[in-house]
Order: sequence, then C-alpha cells, then structure tokens
Amino acid sequence: MASRSCANFLHLASGNLLDIPQTPRGLPRVMTVPGIISDMDSCSSNDGDSDVASSGCRERKIIVANMLPLHAKRDGETSKWHFSWDEDSLLLHLKDGFSPETEVVFVGSLKVDIDVNEQEEVAQKLLEDFNCVPTFLPHDLQKKFYLGFCKQHLWPLFHYMLPMCPDHGDRFDRILWQAYVSANKIFADKVMEVINPDDDYVWIHDYHLMVLPTFLRKHLNRIKLGFFLHSPFPSSEIYRTLPVRDEILRGLLNCDLIGFHTFDYARHFLSCCSRMLGLDYESKRGHIGLDYFGRTVFIKILPVGVHMGRLESVLNLSSTAARVKEIQKQFEGKKLILGIDDMDIFKGISLKLLAVEQLLQQHPDLQGKIVLVQIVNPARGFGKDVQEAKKETYMTAKKINEVYGSPNYQPVILIDRPVPRYEKSAYYALAECCIVNAVRDGMNLVPYKYIVCRQGTPGMDEALGVKPEYPRTSMLVVSEFIGCSPSLSGAIRVNPWDIDAVAEALNTAITMPESEKQLRHEKHYRYVSTHDVAYWARSFVMDLDRACQDHYSKRCWGIGLGLSFRVVSLSPSFRRLAIDHICSAYRRTNRRAIFLDYDGTLVPEASIIKTPSPEVISIIKTLCDDPKNTVFIVSGRGRASLSDWLAPCEKLGIAAEHGYFIRWSKDSEWETSPVGADLEWKKIVEPCSRK
Repeated sequence: MASRSCANFLHLASGNLLDIPQTPRGLPRVMTVPGIISDMDSCSSNDGDSDVASSGCRERKIIVANMLPLHAKRDGETSKWHFSWDEDSLLLHLKDGFSPETEVVFVGSLKVDIDVNEQEEVAQKLLEDFNCVPTFLPHDLQKKFYLGFCKQHLWPLFHYMLPMCPDHGDRFDRILWQAYVSANKIFADKVMEVINPDDDYVWIHDYHLMVLPTFLRKHLNRIKLGFFLHSPFPSSEIYRTLPVRDEILRGLLNCDLIGFHTFDYARHFLSCCSRMLGLDYESKRGHIGLDYFGRTVFIKILPVGVHMGRLESVLNLSSTAARVKEIQKQFEGKKLILGIDDMDIFKGISLKLLAVEQLLQQHPDLQGKIVLVQIVNPARGFGKDVQEAKKETYMTAKKINEVYGSPNYQPVILIDRPVPRYEKSAYYALAECCIVNAVRDGMNLVPYKYIVCRQGTPGMDEALGVKPEYPRTSMLVVSEFIGCSPSLSGAIRVNPWDIDAVAEALNTAITMPESEKQLRHEKHYRYVSTHDVAYWARSFVMDLDRACQDHYSKRCWGIGLGLSFRVVSLSPSFRRLAIDHICSAYRRTNRRAIFLDYDGTLVPEASIIKTPSPEVISIIKTLCDDPKNTVFIVSGRGRASLSDWLAPCEKLGIAAEHGYFIRWSKDSEWETSPVGADLEWKKIVEPCSRK
C-alpha cells in the first residue's frame, strides 16, 4: 500500500487543508517536452525548462530562508510600516562573499503579521528598497508550519530527541506535516515570481525548507540549486523514525549541492541515503558526490564563520567601552567565566551550572574568586520543555548562590533579558574563559565571537587600559557535541554529561599559564579570522557553480508524482528505444536469443508469490514456440524451484544458480558450466534500462 505521504502534495498544498490563495506567477513555468542546449547557447537561449528567453547573463543569487534579514516596526502616528536591515543576520553577512556586481534577492517571511490589505503595498516597498520578496504566510499556516512541524518535530529529532512519550516531544501529526508542505509551496511560488532560470542561482537555508527543492526542480528541471543545513543531521537510527523521511531526503537530493557544518552531519546524511534509498556515494578529487538518477548531487562540508567587521565595529562603540568599565568595576578581583545560550533543553545550561557547583565544592580556594555570568537569550520555541529547562536553571542557580555565595558575592549571575550586542561584546572582552556546554548544537558561533572580542581593537584596548602590544589570551571549554568543536583544536573539549570532567576543565582553563593561553588564542584567532562568513559563502557558491556546470550538456526528464518527483539526467547521445523499432528488427531477423531475468522481470521483486502468473507463462510459451527464437531464463535461484515454476514451458532454456547449471529445454539434461568458461561475450553486451 502506498503511504499517504506519497500523495500529490502539489494539490494538497492548495487544497482544503488550509485556504491559501494561489500565488500569481511572474514568469511562465516550464516546457513539458525534454530538451537539450549546448554550453555555448546557455546564456542566450531557453534551457528547456522555460518558455521565455534569458534577459542576459547577469550574476544574481536568490537567498531563500524562513525569515528575511529585516526588522519591521509600525509607526504609532502614521500606522505605516518601517523596515530596516537586521545587521546581525547571517543572511545579510554572506553577501560579503559575493562579487560587488552580484545582485542578491532575499525570499522569506517577516517577523510580524501584515494585514492582507497591506501586503501588496509592503511587498512592493520591500522589493524596491531592499530587494526582498516576502512570503506572507497566513497566521494559522505559519503557526502550524514553524511552531508546529519545524519546532515540535524536526528540530527535536535533528537534535536526537525522540518523542518516546507525550511529555518529551510531540508525536508526529500529519496535519502539521501538510502545513509544512503548504508553506514550502508558497516559498516556491515566490521564488518562481522573480527567478531568471537561465542565470540565477538559488541558495536555500536550513531545515524549514527541505521540500522546497522538489517544488522548484519540478518546474525548472535545470535550476541551479544549493542548500545548507544549519542544524545537526542525526544518525540514520534517529532519522529513520520520521514517517516522512523519504520525502525529505528526496527533497534535499533535488539540489545540486548540499552543505553541512561537519563531516559527521554529512556522513549521517549519506548513511540515510544509502540505507533508505539505496544510493551510494563516491569521492572524486576531494568532492563527495551522490549519483541520483544520472544527476550528481555534491556534498560540501564547511562550518560557517562570523562577520569580523561587524564584531570589531561593535567593540569600537562608545557604549561598549562604557559597559566594559562598568563590568570591570563590578567584578574587580574576580575571574569571569561567560556563557551565552538560548533557553532550550539542548544548550546544557543546567549541566553547566552543576559543573560550576562541583568546581566550587572541589576547589574551596576558588570561592569568592570566580563568577559565572550566564546570559540567556530568549527562547525560540514555547513548548513545555522550554519552561521546564528554565525552571531547572533558576532553581540550580539559586541553590549554588545560597550555598557558596555571600552578601557581596554571587558565584552565578543569570541575565535573562534581551541583551544588546554591545553589552555581550563587553562581557566577551572581559571573560577569562567562555564555556559552551550544549548537549547537541548544529554550529554555535559563541566561541568564535569570544575569540574575536578577546583579540580586541584599538578602541577596546583604550577602554581596557592596555597597550596594543599587550599579549592576547582566551580559553574555551566546549562540548564535543557542537559543530564548531572540530575547528577549535586549542579548546578543552568535554562531554557535557560528565559533570566532574567539565568542572576540572574549568579549573584547568582558569589556572593555565598565560603563555599557553596566548598560544591557544593565537591559533584560534588565525583560523576564525581567515574562515569568516565571507569565506564560507564564497566557497559555497564556487562549489555550487562547479556542481551546475553540466546542466546544459545532458538530456533530462522529470518523473514521479508529488514529493517523489525527481529528474532523470542522461547523456546527449541517449535516445529512447522505440517499440516500433524493436518490432521491426524482430521481424527481420531469422535467429533470436532472448535472455530474461526471473526476480524483478517475470515476477516483481516484492511479490510474496514467486510463481509466474498464467499470463507470463502464456507469453513465454508463445516466444518459445517460434522456431527462430532461443529463450532462456537466467536466475540465481536453484534449478529445482525454476524447473517446477516453469514446467509448462517445455522449450524454455534455464540457467540456474547464476549459470552454473544450464538446461536447454525441459527434456534436456542439466549441464554444469565449466569453471574456465569463455566470458569474452560480456564485453559486447550492452545494458538495457527499463522504465
């Protein structure tokens, strides 16, 4: 029985589930006839996917993400919407990796709800002023899509949390999955409005849009499509529990390039493709590629970086300098340990607090000398798990302060409010040690930001009262389960669940000689400064360009319904074998050798009943009755079974056990194939693919 998830979701996305108006298309969709275009014509002609000609070979990137890199605020007096760039957005920073001539178009949702009667005006303003295309998901759809399927299903699962019971993760809800598909369909329609399929590259970001590539590939078979996953990708044992696992895998495989932060994440993805879809991969010249119906899907492994200029500019602000002096005075004579995390169950905040408690208990001499400042960013979800984590964090912090604190000293300070960038930078610059103790995290750029802030700037040196030649130091304690851990070779790596080991790592970090701290810092800063966000973006688009080089040198056909859609890519010389041609050649010949496999040809591989049907027996007998034909069944099965099942076909030859036993007809004796048989004939045999 076919799974319900394999139904045609193109209809589902605009069906009765959610009343979503169809998005008008700014460009025609695709031709329905397969075509081929040479490389020379790729910039001036149609690509076989569009019925409009290219407007020119202008370099343009379409960046698609759940949220646009914009802030939105309504004016209280005029009731007009005002928009501004989100200067901290990764999507905005990656533009630095593109050439100055590149036009960048952003597609995504706004962080605020816009009334339906205002959407057209806002969309026009965003396109003209910011080159942004808003998706405007209906409120009910947005809630089911983001807070529902993304945050309650995908996000916990990708962080290795299974919904074993209702109290820990929500069970799979097909209504939420359908909302996810519907939202991805709307994103696809918006991309189709603005894309020039001949020239534009599309770069999709993160797990919110993992079936979007299927919608785009369906309409534009040769679209240049990249995807980067900013979260972990779980092992196959975890991922395979997702009821819609195949649809999501096939969605990602409709891209040309898929990016991951670490080798482990890529390895898990490849393992899932192998175990669930039967796909193999190979590494060539430093690139990992999956063969997917004739298309090569490339895998890229490169962790994202930080925006150096943005961090340094914040360090030079007068507000940052003022806050540095305040913090210096507040914690004078104490060593500052810093933690900055989102409030969720995977950041390991409570485990971090327990390690600090253990540190104070095992090293009484540190009491009154160290302070953990834990900045808690607002939670992105609102589930019961978040509330439980918050409650546990506060209880643990209160207990530590009651036992080891005094009227003038608190060993743990929780800052649970929105903290501006300048204030975080001030804490980064002053912290002796930074600890990231997440039990699972896709990347986590906190250590990178800490290293850059500890390196400082002339303005920060002046605020701190140090000379430019003053040696820079930093110490990191990082969980081995976060994406940035492999790139920080000088950090002290810990298992966050091992409280004793984390406590000892903190002690080592704050008591380490200054010279060694300096060496570790220099190594880290050298890496972080050369592998920034621009390097990451530039490297990704270069590999995407390489992955799309043969788009116009192959023939392609789209096959499959709904989210099972994929493109079959074949060489330019491929021609589909016509039945008329086969029949004509058959009639002209006087001697014919016909070899048929058993499982998968005469009998479906998944069939429980292995006996051929009466119709198949009748066809074989008809072929055998023609004196011009020599018909053989070739199989790995035993001769006894084949003899029994094919007994009605008296003139049929059988090659059993992969040809070791051969019988020319029912009345012939079984012959044993000699070990040294001549196999030269294999060199001239050509494979014949079947649909």
